[in-house]
Amino acid sequence: MKKFVVPALAAVAMLAACSQNAQNETSEAANAIAADTAATTENATADVDAATDRALNSAERSIDNAGVAVDRAADKTGAALDNAADDAAAAGDRAADATGRALENTGKRIRD
Repeated sequence: MKKFVVPALAAVAMLAACSQNAQNETSEAANAIAADTAATTENATADVDAATDRALNSAERSIDNAGVAVDRAADKTGAALDNAADDAAAAGDRAADATGRALENTGKRIRD
């Protein structure tokens, strides 16, 4: 009977060792998967943060550029209005001068 008990105990010990080895490997694999998942999540979060920053910076530049364009357009409009007012004033002066000359000429003709 001892002949069967010793090999049976050896087999049970081997199974227990294999079982412990399998548990260790499973635990190591689970830890590796958890570490990979954490690293992947961290990388994804960093990528999303970077993409968000780029998008916000781009939007800010677009808004700044639009503000500059509006300022330029307002400046051009103001300059155009100033020029138009100057032209209108000059035209009014010329019209007044022409009217004055016409009245003078009419007065001279009436006297003559």
